[in-house]
Amino acid sequence: MARRQAAQQADGVETDEVFEMAAEVFRVMSAPMRLKIISCLCNGEKNVSQLLEQIATTQPNMSQHLNTLYQAGVIGRRREGVQIFYRIINDRVVTLCRAVCTQIAIESDVKG
Repeated sequence: MARRQAAQQADGVETDEVFEMAAEVFRVMSAPMRLKIISCLCNGEKNVSQLLEQIATTQPNMSQHLNTLYQAGVIGRRREGVQIFYRIINDRVVTLCRAVCTQIAIESDVKG
């Protein structure tokens, strides 16, 4: 058992650091609102007003979730005049999000 664990850690596959980083990704993606934002930004860069047109929430709530995604390195932002535009910068999170949401949609269709 100890030999298997050491081998896995040597490969860098299951080290404590990897598990901690994976847990952080899942924590960031644990809020439905953040998943909606990620999905919306998959279609291209948007400012807060454009996001609010597509996602029903308040501006302060949207800003809080955008800040969480930004701090986690999922999205980037740029300023153009008074507007701030957000975009996806972490494609791995998008891939994971799509895979999970697609699988859930498939399973719910099968059960329904």
